Amino acid sequence: MSSEVDLESLLDEFYGGDLVEIAKDDQGSHLQLGTFDRVSDVPAPYDGLLNHHHHMTVTVEAFHKEKVNVSVHRHHINGRHYTREITLVTELSKRFVQYGIVRIDMSALADPVWKQIESGEIPLGRVLIENEVLRDVEMQQLWKIQAGPCLAEKLHSVIGETFYGRTAMIHCDGNPAIELLEIVSKV
Repeated sequence: MSSEVDLESLLDEFYGGDLVEIAKDDQGSHLQLGTFDRVSDVPAPYDGLLNHHHHMTVTVEAFHKEKVNVSVHRHHINGRHYTREITLVTELSKRFVQYGIVRIDMSALADPVWKQIESGEIPLGRVLIENEVLRDVEMQQLWKIQAGPCLAEKLHSVIGETFYGRTAMIHCDGNPAIELLEIVSKV
């Protein structure tokens, strides 16, 4: 796994490329998720939610003052990589606060940690923190996104609405292990 997150490759996991058939996605285009523009900064409060080197699980929980749960919409395994498309939802108010695509090098994690992640019951950040996995979160790029129909549906919004996100890499034991696309909901 390269230490640079390739947005196109992450999007291809569910919105293009050869794995579309495996995922049984009839949309087949990055535009179904949205249009992505690189930006050097994002407006408040999104800057505090995205422009940092911390786990998004912790960040969105602190911002919304509520724990979040993960909802895994789709997932697949390709070689040693497990990829899933998720949303984070606040535990009490049931608000959709984040959309994400996560690609994990399964060989970088101990089996008990991997099994917790694979269960789809606990947000990734919480699993890594609670299992004291030696990790470093590297925010790589900020994005301005115009929602396509799939992102609008996942975040309970409308097509064309502007969202902000980031790509990030989590290094485990000094090695690139987890690629992330993280898009926060409107606040």
